Amino acid sequence: MPAWRASQGGLVLSVRLTPRGGRDGLDGIETLADGREVVKIRVRAAPTEGQANAALIAFLAKLMGLPRSRVTLVAGASARLKTVLLEGDVTTLLARLETCLATG
Repeated sequence: MPAWRASQGGLVLSVRLTPRGGRDGLDGIETLADGREVVKIRVRAAPTEGQANAALIAFLAKLMGLPRSRVTLVAGASARLKTVLLEGDVTTLLARLETCLATG
């Protein structure tokens, strides 16, 4: 199962977040033991009081060229595995994501 899918409002990402990762960055795609793929992202923020989630939203908004209001944490607020909705044109978002993954 791919790490993203098109939805009515945009692109839904499956993310594995590493808080206190030393830097904010995109670390590629990882295949989990159950066969699911996730986008690996690390942030410097600690996983306390929603800081890591806020950092994830800010990072994805900047990476994808979206306002923060167009990036929504759909599931996984207190887990490493998260589901995030990026609102916008699916084709544009997918092209940008693939470019970011290819360039690291």
